Amino acid sequence: MIEEEPSAAAEIFGEHIHVARRFVESLSVEGEVRGLIGPLELPRLWSRHILNCAVAAPLFNGHVGDVGSGAGLPGLVLAIARPDAEFTLIEPMERRVIWLQEQVDSLELANTTVVRARAEEWAGGRDFDAVTARAVSALRTLIPLTAPLVRPGGELILFKGANSPTEIEAAQKQIRRARLQDVRVELVGESVLEEPTRVVRALVSA
Repeated sequence: MIEEEPSAAAEIFGEHIHVARRFVESLSVEGEVRGLIGPLELPRLWSRHILNCAVAAPLFNGHVGDVGSGAGLPGLVLAIARPDAEFTLIEPMERRVIWLQEQVDSLELANTTVVRARAEEWAGGRDFDAVTARAVSALRTLIPLTAPLVRPGGELILFKGANSPTEIEAAQKQIRRARLQDVRVELVGESVLEEPTRVVRALVSA
């Protein structure tokens, strides 16, 4: 059974809450059938997934790349919450690309483009002001995939779990190679979510 909408949802999404509700409805009906979310995720769909992504929306500006968008977490959620920013969702699997494009069209997200590609195949160069990813891989694998897509002076904003500090330590070689600066873990949404969101942020130098 799908989780009841938490009271924080309307506060986090503001005037865009009606779009978020439509996305949650679609994901709850089709997500498991289409292999986008697991069967245990519906009872925590809002709190564990939607709000976990949306609460970090104020961190993003300009042109944002989402690597491995999957079900649209975080890319579609961020695009709903931040119609003033531009989002490119990069996803290699055809069935997920179809889902993402369906949602972009249905929700009328004029700020969102879906591209079928692997991050390492990205042909757009260092185009993004920020690149994000959620539940893709460990930092030592993720940094070489994401950092080359960020413009000089841009930022990585990667959704991570409680073991973020350990992942940072294990990725020191990749951090140096990518010339990342000010690598840190930040908690977001502590005042509105029972379990705040963790992101690893880093500046990408020239």
